[in-house]
Amino acid sequence: MLESLGSLTGSPWIYAAVALSVLFDVFLPVLPSGVLVITAATAAAAGSGATTGEVPHNVPDILFLILSAATASVLGDLVAYGLAWQGGERMARTIARSRRLTAAQERLGSALSRGGGILVVIARFAPAGRSVVSLGAGAAHRRVREFLPWSALAGVAWAGYSVGLGYFGGQWLGATWVATGVSVLALFAAGAGAAFVMRRPSPEMGGAAMGEPVV
Repeated sequence: MLESLGSLTGSPWIYAAVALSVLFDVFLPVLPSGVLVITAATAAAAGSGATTGEVPHNVPDILFLILSAATASVLGDLVAYGLAWQGGERMARTIARSRRLTAAQERLGSALSRGGGILVVIARFAPAGRSVVSLGAGAAHRRVREFLPWSALAGVAWAGYSVGLGYFGGQWLGATWVATGVSVLALFAAGAGAAFVMRRPSPEMGGAAMGEPVV
């Protein structure tokens, strides 16, 4: 995998590729943004100069990788949030037809109202969880000051975790497909755990409705 992406991971275009992949996977969760981030971070570990003490210039910088991925994550969240906000009744009807979206929207509204938007962070790791939360927050007209700080924390947490997996996996196992595969499995495991948490009914929800929309 690293060999096939060598020309990309060895150029500044890797940051743009990571940013675009993360930006658009809020709408297309099938995009392998996490895999791309991990692969780039593994390449960074391969060229980190662990044996020579020198860091070559043709490998990704992990801080820039985290910054690119986190920034794109927040921007994607805000785009989805804004579109859902503008969608009005049409978006509300779409959400109402899905039990999963309705339940997530209710839990999100309750969590944000209590200042406990950690659900936004957890959802960032779950498959399609980011989409559900961002669209739900916008459709319910949650205040941006309630949603944005948690979205930023979620983006940094996800980006840091993904880059860390790739980088330290590459350091420990070498820049091979094994290191990348193990890191990707660890990312999927976190996603499975986050999805489990999101599916669990919240004790205080008990059928409670979302707070009143903000006008």
